Amino acid sequence: MTLDKESKQKLMQEFSRHNKDTGSPEVQIALLTTRINQLTEHLKAHKHDESSRRGLLKLVGRRRRLLAYLRRNDYNRYTALTDRLNIRRK
Repeated sequence: MTLDKESKQKLMQEFSRHNKDTGSPEVQIALLTTRINQLTEHLKAHKHDESSRRGLLKLVGRRRRLLAYLRRNDYNRYTALTDRLNIRRK
């Protein structure tokens, strides 16, 4: 259910701002979005899995806070990231 090492490295390379970047908001949001998509697919098949639903809501909240931070500090990076990840904007 979790991301394997190769896919996580690929996402970090794709969304990083420099070659050693692992913690920028863009990378964190991309990783959270991938995990959210995986959990959403899991919950479509397992409708009564309440613990996974709670974990999904926690991930969505964390991503929402990171997106709000990015929006406050650099709106151009925010719009570029939401376009690349197909995330709705407020």
